[in-house]
Amino acid sequence: MICKKRLIHKTPFLFLPKLLALCTAATVLFGGCQEQIESDGKLNIVATTTILADLSNIIGGEYVQVNSLMGPGIDPHLYQPSAGDVTKMQHADVIIYHGLHLEGKMGDIFSSLSEQGYSNICIEYGLDASVLLSSEKSSSLYDPHIWFDVAIWKSAAIHTAMELSVINPENADAYAANLEEYLLELDSLDRYIQMRIAEVPENQRILVTAHDAFRYFGAAYGFKVMGLQGISTETEAGTADVSRLADFIAENEIKAIFAESSVPAKSMEALQAAVQSRGFEVKIGSALYADALGDDLSGHNTLILVIKSNIDTIVDALK
Repeated sequence: MICKKRLIHKTPFLFLPKLLALCTAATVLFGGCQEQIESDGKLNIVATTTILADLSNIIGGEYVQVNSLMGPGIDPHLYQPSAGDVTKMQHADVIIYHGLHLEGKMGDIFSSLSEQGYSNICIEYGLDASVLLSSEKSSSLYDPHIWFDVAIWKSAAIHTAMELSVINPENADAYAANLEEYLLELDSLDRYIQMRIAEVPENQRILVTAHDAFRYFGAAYGFKVMGLQGISTETEAGTADVSRLADFIAENEIKAIFAESSVPAKSMEALQAAVQSRGFEVKIGSALYADALGDDLSGHNTLILVIKSNIDTIVDALK
């Protein structure tokens, strides 16, 4: 299910009265749920991915304790949840997951926990279907990689703040303030992306990656995006896929192709070799972050830092 109306950002304080009204209703209907809040006032949040853990920390601030099921560099498409993961979610006050089949092997778990009454926030439910890109294989399935379109990610942030405020109304003011600050940071990020993209001639704005994770980026910022694998990494690229893409790269003399931090580089190395066999040299640029953030040592441990790193890597290799 996807919400019919898209949440439009103006200022979060405009919807604060609505949040408080929703919270009052939630307290009356689900008063027992509030007992899950820890005595120190913090919500125990379990987020599936590092990207959602980052968002939860930003919106929740000092009022939440966030744990991520998946660590840096982990591919959520292939992630196999453990019994320990289920236990963590059962002991959480709030479970935050992406939806849109990103956590492909966890759908039944989310459904079961929801039916049992566990509080959860699904990012998918805060998005308007009209802004989503359909899978090339099925018009009924959507591309989940929405975080690469800053405008759509704003809706995800607003949805998270509203849902947290319903679950934990006493801290709704803080969630709204944190959201307001984050939306301004995302506006600044969008300006940075636009500034850097301007350095790449329009006819060179072609992004070839390991899997099709950057279609939202391409649609938002004017890049033709081609992935060796599809939207999910579950299916491996075949010989025909490599040959077809190698022909395109050689014919268009694309300077660089890009591996990804959460996908083995061997497929891109095979593509590079195929291009070389056609008499053209293409380099493999630094790995892009696609489905997960970097670790603390990488310096790319937030979504904003990851997107800045990606755009710098892309522009520097293609311009």
